[in-house]
Amino acid sequence: MRSNEPRTLPDWIEQGYQILSAEIIDSSREGIPRDRAREQLLAHGEFPNDPADAEYAIDRLLNSKWLYEVDGSLRITDPDLKPNES
Repeated sequence: MRSNEPRTLPDWIEQGYQILSAEIIDSSREGIPRDRAREQLLAHGEFPNDPADAEYAIDRLLNSKWLYEVDGSLRITDPDLKPNES
């Protein structure tokens, strides 16, 4: 069941969501592979340049239900939510 309370995460993880959701929306297929998501985070200048931070951010986004995973592909839970509205 979804809560009406705002979903909040640390700013740097929300920044990771903005990066990944833009990439997922721009993708021609449904979702992006987890490896590609990690690479996108690490390549972005506003995200910490540490693979462990990228994995942690992805895990937190999945656990907080901002993203979900199907067959290794990350997808946006709420496709109507624009990246800058999180």
